[in-house]
Amino acid sequence: MVNVKFDDNFQRTISKIKDQEMQKSIKNKIKKIIENPEIGKPMRNVRKGTREVYFGGGSFRISYNYYKEQDTLEFLDFYHKDEQ
Repeated sequence: MVNVKFDDNFQRTISKIKDQEMQKSIKNKIKKIIENPEIGKPMRNVRKGTREVYFGGGSFRISYNYYKEQDTLEFLDFYHKDEQ
């Protein structure tokens, strides 16, 4: 079973979302990532080592680290693509 951690920044950002449909969509995407942590696109350059999953028509991103050796997932950030 994968150990899951949530960064403070990630939790703070998610808690500010008032749209119930968006919250439901985020929870579903988190469940999918937990089931298969390698589904995210591996990032390069400055964000090397992290992965991202796109959703909401490609407008939103969930950024996370997957430490395969420790079987640990750490959710780092949730943001709109224009804030990248």
